[in-house]
Amino acid sequence: MPLSVSNEAVSAGRTLRTVLGLFKLRIGFMIMITALVGLAVTPGPFIGWGKIVVMAFTVLLSSASAGAFNQYYERNTDHLMARTRGRAFVTGSLKSSPAWLVLMALMLMASVAIAAWFINPVSAAFVFLGAFFYAIVYTVWLKRRSWMNIVVGGLAGSFAVLAGAAAVDPVIGPLPFLLAAVLFLWTPPHFWSLAIANQTEYAAAGVPMLPVVIGNAKAAWVVWWSTLALAITAVLPVLFGAGVVYLVGALAGGSYFVYKAWLLARSPTRAKAMGSFFASLVQLSLLLLAATLDSLVP
Repeated sequence: MPLSVSNEAVSAGRTLRTVLGLFKLRIGFMIMITALVGLAVTPGPFIGWGKIVVMAFTVLLSSASAGAFNQYYERNTDHLMARTRGRAFVTGSLKSSPAWLVLMALMLMASVAIAAWFINPVSAAFVFLGAFFYAIVYTVWLKRRSWMNIVVGGLAGSFAVLAGAAAVDPVIGPLPFLLAAVLFLWTPPHFWSLAIANQTEYAAAGVPMLPVVIGNAKAAWVVWWSTLALAITAVLPVLFGAGVVYLVGALAGGSYFVYKAWLLARSPTRAKAMGSFFASLVQLSLLLLAATLDSLVP
């Protein structure tokens, strides 16, 4: 009997991890954090912990619905790549029933409705746009049609920042707009670095990521120039109210990412590409942390 219970617990745990993986919650939490940072850097009165929790929940819920839709839509092609062939709909650990689409739609509708009711319609609109751009614009319209897929798809993270900012003030000022621009510029070099590392897989799967279209060598230089533009843009919020703490984080993270992207441009190997990819995560983490801490400084 104890063995049976143990096996059931293991099976339940595995199922839970499978379902959580379906909704891409690691990405969702990062997007939720960007929304909270957008809220933190926006000047205005404290909106209360209740609205902050609602803001975080609605962004996470909408992101989860878009992440699940991405896996459902690509369930017949994900087997072509090593990094996606273990997904639940590919392996059959979750049955790809149309009921999932109903659940995803309900999740998105609920997130938008809750944000509109408890926060404001402007914030709710950005919550919707973030999910729409990832699920429809990126996944359905652009991913298999254009190398611009990840450029336009990067707006999903930008909308999360604006959703958080609009929760404080629906009339969004220059500081959150600049932070949203930073998120927009961050996505291409972040993802293109990963795409260079996995160029052969994307080519085999027929996905026109930039390295597939122009080759790793040229793509690596595009990553470097894109990273340089990102690092410069990340400093601009200082001109609109961001302080010294933010500046230190922006310079440290930006310099590190630029350096790693430079190494990639000079030698476009898989190892250098993964180094640039992880540097992008460090850069974004430092930037978001610095922006949050800076907003707490009197």
